[in-house]
Amino acid sequence: MADNYLGKKFEDLASRKKTVRVRQINPSLDSLLLKNRSCRGWDSSVHITQEQLLKIVSVNTMIASAKNQQVLRFKLLTGEEAVSFNSNIQLGAALPELNLPFKGEEPSAFIIISSSIAENKWVYVDLGISVQSMLLKAVEMGLNGICIGAFNKAEAQKLVGKNMEPLMVLALGKGIEKYQILHVSKEEPLNYYRENGIHYIPKIKTEDLLIQ
Repeated sequence: MADNYLGKKFEDLASRKKTVRVRQINPSLDSLLLKNRSCRGWDSSVHITQEQLLKIVSVNTMIASAKNQQVLRFKLLTGEEAVSFNSNIQLGAALPELNLPFKGEEPSAFIIISSSIAENKWVYVDLGISVQSMLLKAVEMGLNGICIGAFNKAEAQKLVGKNMEPLMVLALGKGIEKYQILHVSKEEPLNYYRENGIHYIPKIKTEDLLIQ
């Protein structure tokens, strides 16, 4: 009888317990876009792994592709290979006097994006979609990057092979820069600049983007 009494008590207590569900809050697209600024300074003590780069590249299996051609291929550089490649990029064309990135603030990883066919407008459609998607994934993972068109193509070619056409490089790491977007009219200057350690990025206001 005692066993039966205790059994019922335990069942009663179990039935009263509330199931607590932890709600996972995913970042909104707006928040990811705001954080996705072109980074030119990183915490060099934070090292990016091959596994992290694979997660970033994996978005290419889910995104749109012009004519569904899927011709882009990716070379991942981490560790010493990434350190060596740092001398092959140029950053901050609008701020040449700063010689970015500063010493000790270099990216810790790269993705060289290449095409497996001859360049054409559809390849560049794919390139734009791919780069933006990968950078958004990096931001979601707490990383920061920049797409680089000014790189040593000959050195990149050695790394990707003669059958690939290097198109762009993504530099990645844990960003340390501070940013501020400035909403401006279409007639105002659009060059980014820096003041008091803050990187300012002018962006044309929505109403000025519309064709009346």
